[in-house]
Amino acid sequence: MAKGYSNKYIFIYASIMVVVVALILSLLATLLQPKQERNIRLEKMQNILASINIEVEREESENVFYDYIVQTKILNHEGEEIEGDAFEVDLQDEIRKELSERQMPLYIAEAENETYYILPLRGAGLWGAIWGYISLKSDFNTIAGANFDHASETPGLGSQIAEKHFENQFKGKKIFDQQGNYRSVKVLREGADPDDPHGVDAITGGTMTCNGVSKMLYDGIKVYKPYFYKQKNYE
Repeated sequence: MAKGYSNKYIFIYASIMVVVVALILSLLATLLQPKQERNIRLEKMQNILASINIEVEREESENVFYDYIVQTKILNHEGEEIEGDAFEVDLQDEIRKELSERQMPLYIAEAENETYYILPLRGAGLWGAIWGYISLKSDFNTIAGANFDHASETPGLGSQIAEKHFENQFKGKKIFDQQGNYRSVKVLREGADPDDPHGVDAITGGTMTCNGVSKMLYDGIKVYKPYFYKQKNYE
C-alpha cells in the first residue's frame, strides 16, 4: 500500500505551486503589457477616425491617424485651451471630477475639405460602461458621425449600439434647435419622426442602454458648449 502524504507536505507543495503560478502570471502580464497598451492606443485611433466615417483596420490606424487629425486640444470648463496631451486624458477619471477641475479632450480633423470637431463621450449602460465619439461639422451643430462601444451590454440587444445601423442614425442630427437652445440627441423608445432633428430610433429590447446613450450624449456634449460659443463669436 502506497504511503500517504502528510498534511505538512501537502501544505508546502500547494504553497510552492501558488507562488510559482503567481510568478508565471505576473511575468506574462509584464511581457504582454506593452502589446496590450499598443492595441488600446490603436483601437482608440480607429474609433476616433470612425466618428468621421473613416474606416480602417486597427493595425492601420496609426499610419493614417494624423493624416486626418490635424490638431488636438484640452479644454477647461470655460472652453479655454489648457496644456496637455488630449490623447492621454482618461475620460473615465475626468467625469468623476467637479466640472471646474475637468480636462476635456477635443480632436480636430480635416477630411474632403471639411473640418470636424470630435468629442469623446463616456456614460453608463445597463450592465457597465458605454463610451464613444461624436463628430460635429464646423457649424458646431450638425453631427457628422458617431462611434459607440460598450463593456458588457446584452448581446443582440443593448450591444447593438456599437453597430452601424444604430450609429448611422446620428448623421445629420442637430444638437441645438433653431433658436439656439441646446437639445442634444435622444434615443427614443417609441421611435423618432424622420423629420425630428434631435431624435433617433431606439434598439428593441435595449431601453436601458439607449437611455444611457441619451444621457451620455446630453452630458458629454453639453460641457463643450462654452468652446462652441467662443468659436462662433470668433468667426
